[in-house]
Amino acid sequence: MTELDRAVEPDTAPSPYMSLRQAVRPAIFAYCLLAGDQERAGKLAAECEDLLAVTRDLLRAAGQARVLGAGAGPELAGDGGEDRQARLFDAYAEAGMLWARVVGSSMVLARTLTDRGDWAEVRRLADVFAAAGEKTAAADLRTMLGESVWETCREPLRGIGSQMPPEEVRKAVGALRTILREIPEELPSRNAAVNRLLPPLAASIDAIMKQRGVEASYNSRVGHIAAGGVAKYPDLAGVSLDELSAEFEDACG
Repeated sequence: MTELDRAVEPDTAPSPYMSLRQAVRPAIFAYCLLAGDQERAGKLAAECEDLLAVTRDLLRAAGQARVLGAGAGPELAGDGGEDRQARLFDAYAEAGMLWARVVGSSMVLARTLTDRGDWAEVRRLADVFAAAGEKTAAADLRTMLGESVWETCREPLRGIGSQMPPEEVRKAVGALRTILREIPEELPSRNAAVNRLLPPLAASIDAIMKQRGVEASYNSRVGHIAAGGVAKYPDLAGVSLDELSAEFEDACG
C-alpha cells in the first residue's frame, strides 16, 4: 500500500490504488504532449495513445469496483452476495493490474522523451508518480534522467583538470550548471559528483587569475575550493560553482 492509499478515504476512492485525480494525471501528461508542436508524432504519439487507452480501461475497472463495493444500483437477477463479492475482487484486481500497466507505459514513454532530450518532461512525469505515492517509479525516472544528462555532459566533464585554458573552463562550468539544473535534486549523487569536480576547476581558475595578474578578493574562496576545502559540503555545490564562475568571469570578462 502506497502513501496515497492511506490518504484516500475508502468511500470516495474509485479503487484501493488511487483517487480519480491521481489516476488521470498520467493521461493529462500524455494529452499535454499530444497537444504540443507537430514534431510530437510517430513513436512518441503512439506511446501517448497507448497510455491514454490503458488509463481509460483503468478508470472503467476502478469505477466498476466502486459501484460494486458501495452496493450501488439495483441488484441483478440471480446476483447473490457471493457473486457480487467475487466480481468486486475481480474488479479490484483488474484495476491494480491496469494501474501497473499505466506505470509501465509511462516508463516506456519516459525513455522516448529521454532519448529526445526532453528532460523537463521526464522531471514532470517523475513528479506525477511521486505525488501518486509511486516512490519507486519516480526514483527510477529520476535515475534515468540523471544518466541521460551525465552522458550528454560527459565530454566536457571528462576534460576537467587543474590546468585548463579559459575556453575549457567555460565549457566545464556550463556542463556543471546543466547537471545542477537538469538532474533532480532528489537524486543524492548529483551534488556529491559535482562537488568532486570543483577542486580541479578551482585550481584552473586560480592559475588563470595569477597568469592575468588578477588579485583575488578578500573573501574569495577559489584557493579554498582548489585545496579541497568544500569536500565535506556537497550541499553547497551550487553555491561554490556560482562563486567560481563569478571569479572566472571577473578575470576573463
